[in-house]
Amino acid sequence: MSRDYRKLRVIEATNQLAKDIYKYTKHFPKEEMFGITSQLRRAALSVPTNIVEGSHRESLAEYLRFLDIALGSLAETGFLIDFAEGLGYFTPDQADFLKKQESECIRQLKSLITSFKQKQ
Repeated sequence: MSRDYRKLRVIEATNQLAKDIYKYTKHFPKEEMFGITSQLRRAALSVPTNIVEGSHRESLAEYLRFLDIALGSLAETGFLIDFAEGLGYFTPDQADFLKKQESECIRQLKSLITSFKQKQ
């Protein structure tokens, strides 16, 4: 399995999720700019950036640590999507779309982690 992040499907999926989070949070209330808007964007963008950073680490153990951090950021993103929906910041359709993306990203990332752990 390649450690070149450009060859990973999970990068495409997590990058798209981050882009969609940015797109949908543009319409959040201005008073949330430094609150949930910022937190949600940072959590979503943290996922692909941790995958990329980990891919350039020397050891497989370090790479797996960064993949685990990315998985935690995905969980945070999912919670914040639910939280924002509860505040009425996302429409039900937007929240549903983002939750489906998040679930697919989790599935892909867990699969990648499992495949690398089997190589250890």
